[in-house]
Amino acid sequence: MKPIYILNGPNLNRLGKREPHIYGTTTLAEVEASCRAAAGEHSVVFRQTNSEETLINLVHEAIDEGSGIIINPAAFTFTSLALLDALKMFEGPVIEIHISNIHKREPIYHRSYVSMRADAVIAGLGVYGYEAAVLSLLRLLRA
Repeated sequence: MKPIYILNGPNLNRLGKREPHIYGTTTLAEVEASCRAAAGEHSVVFRQTNSEETLINLVHEAIDEGSGIIINPAAFTFTSLALLDALKMFEGPVIEIHISNIHKREPIYHRSYVSMRADAVIAGLGVYGYEAAVLSLLRLLRA
């Protein structure tokens, strides 16, 4: 089976250091390890970029090579129609994930363009949301 793509947007490379009162102290490398463990035998492509262009290119790669996408687009969630357009081309399941509950935050964080394509949204579970997303995506792929 094709790999699961787990894509991370801007500033997530700073997990563990950036606003730990919001995002916790777990690093992105630790998140990647828990995702790979949750995926078991299923292969995972895990990427992070601070570039909108690169994130869109990773979605394009997933269109050609992936079975499902888990995406934490970070700030691009609220700004990128180009990312939405790329995700709309993907035929498999897409799960949008946010470490914090974006709906409890400032109003600028309440409208997600990515949600217009996502099959499911996980927000507010902290980094555990990634593991929940992997398990949920595997279930969607088996259905």
